[in-house]
Amino acid sequence: MTSKIIGVGNYIPSETISNLFFGNHVFLDEEGILLKDSNESITKKLQKITGIEERRYAGSTQVASDLGLIAAQSAIEDSGIDPETLDYIIFAHNFGDVRFGTIQSDTVPSLASRVKHSLRIKNNFCVAYDVLFGCPGWIEGIIQANAFIRSGIAKRCLVIGAETLSRVVDIHDRDSMIYADGAGAVILDANDADDSGIRSHLSASHTLNEKDFLYFGKSYNNERCPDTKYIKMDGRKIYEFALSNVPTAMQKCLDSSGYSINDLSKIIIHQANEKMDEAIVERFYQLYGMSAPPGIMPMVISKLGNSSVATIPSLLTMILKDELESHTIEKGDVVLFASVGAGMNINALVYKF
Repeated sequence: MTSKIIGVGNYIPSETISNLFFGNHVFLDEEGILLKDSNESITKKLQKITGIEERRYAGSTQVASDLGLIAAQSAIEDSGIDPETLDYIIFAHNFGDVRFGTIQSDTVPSLASRVKHSLRIKNNFCVAYDVLFGCPGWIEGIIQANAFIRSGIAKRCLVIGAETLSRVVDIHDRDSMIYADGAGAVILDANDADDSGIRSHLSASHTLNEKDFLYFGKSYNNERCPDTKYIKMDGRKIYEFALSNVPTAMQKCLDSSGYSINDLSKIIIHQANEKMDEAIVERFYQLYGMSAPPGIMPMVISKLGNSSVATIPSLLTMILKDELESHTIEKGDVVLFASVGAGMNINALVYKF
């Protein structure tokens, strides 16, 4: 018995935010002192490091559960299933529904419950709950759904990843330019007809010394309310952590799948930072005494930014629906998924299409 993806969907917000949007921002350092570099220089450096030219923001009337609902509806339509047959709805996010112009997180009821309500599902035994696992939350939701299916607890699950990071950024922190909004979803179904589906997975939480690499902290503008918190990160520590730990986790996951490095068709990695992702994949291949082959890792961060849990399911949907030039996934292809984020958490899974 394996768990197989039978439907995919995403929602990419229509509001495009270019790097020019930040031209008049007042960027400060941690001490509240104005950065010496011009905003043009800051944005150019950001683009060089992260690859981000544009990002997408949700509309002012939308919240994360709205985005997740649209992605879920698309995945349901793509699969052709009756939503009443869903056993679980698992919604990965980190900050809940944050309304435009506010910073307050709304997570009661759960976002999964809100989506189930909006889908008008009457089946009370369709269980809806949320997963908070940093950026790897969507993969973790897939791993949990797979466990339910393989154990016989469930036969069919909807797994959503959605986030509106634009609502929780400190506008005086240059890292705010990295974050974006979006949603992606898949329908996972029990499969005993062939060997397609999830072949292996791995998860880890590094919390002893790494817990606060990503955290909620006060604004760099000392005049703003000190009790209002925003997403913050230690970029250098995250970069070093990711390069030290993610490639070996990917290797362990691949080795446990029974496939070899030469069997991989694609690596779909969380779109966090283009340079970091490239370095992770290169180090992964070095573990096998190889260089990363060209075209192995599709990237959309340049146009979509970092939408946390939404990056991987959004990217997967784009590939499967032939929306990315030069990237396809065919029947029989073996794909390695991997993510890293707040916690610090890491996970990976190997999937045969």
